[in-house]
Amino acid sequence: MRLPPLNAVRAFEAVCRHGSILKAAEELKVVRGAVRQQIATLESHFGRKLFVRDGRRLIPTAEATAFAEASGAAFDILQRAACELSGTGPGRIRLGVPSAFAVWWLMPRVADMQASLGDMAVDIVPMSVVEPLLMHPELDAVIMGGEYRPAAGVTAVRFMEDEFGPVATPALAATLSESPAAMGRLTMLASRSVPKLWDEWFAESGTPPVAFSRVQEFEDLLLALGAARSGLGIALAPRASIEDDLQRGQLVAPYGFIARPSGYSLCCRTSDAKRPDFSALSGWLRRCGRPS
Repeated sequence: MRLPPLNAVRAFEAVCRHGSILKAAEELKVVRGAVRQQIATLESHFGRKLFVRDGRRLIPTAEATAFAEASGAAFDILQRAACELSGTGPGRIRLGVPSAFAVWWLMPRVADMQASLGDMAVDIVPMSVVEPLLMHPELDAVIMGGEYRPAAGVTAVRFMEDEFGPVATPALAATLSESPAAMGRLTMLASRSVPKLWDEWFAESGTPPVAFSRVQEFEDLLLALGAARSGLGIALAPRASIEDDLQRGQLVAPYGFIARPSGYSLCCRTSDAKRPDFSALSGWLRRCGRPS
């Protein structure tokens, strides 16, 4: 089978990432009509519709989603190969990191990281909402915890165990009994950036879901943990993000922490995985983490 036009594939892949013809057109620096024409060309090539509409978003079909992932990986490989051929390969790594993890785990170690990596530069990009690398062509790698799902063209290097559990101030924790059901008297502090974190803890710990007296949501996990430190309620936290708080006694974990099988992983494009700079970064992370 002959390959479809690459311009049409590029437009299709951008629309899949953004869910929007307008945003895809802005990225590609063309008008919306040009993107629509490329999508029509690709649908004519394959003889099938590639999208369904959900409100204002365009949702690719299951078959189209698989093709978009493969296309994104292929374009990444071509881009990096072109950079290497022209001698303009990236001199730094743009690393997406969950905000809370960046503030409380990575930044206290950033001087050691830089000393270990020498002249190689790492730009740390905080992510309030952690999304897969394939959705962020502007990034070279991302650190992911329980959010990670395998994807074509992406290599994940697990470097640290991931534990999480409910945390509160010592004063609030002292009001709780041994049964997690007692948390229902407190305000549940949740984050929109990780909306299923509480549900995952109930499921993975085998704890029956608790009916909280009140739920307060924050845009970011950083804010939810800040509210927990102030005594507003009880939050669900990854241990790596609050290790200092535990050591200083600002927060306690009344029901302990449970390990998550996914752990923390450095995710990069498979075409980059064996590059010396990525090998150096993953090696440093493994030395500083707590591999199982």
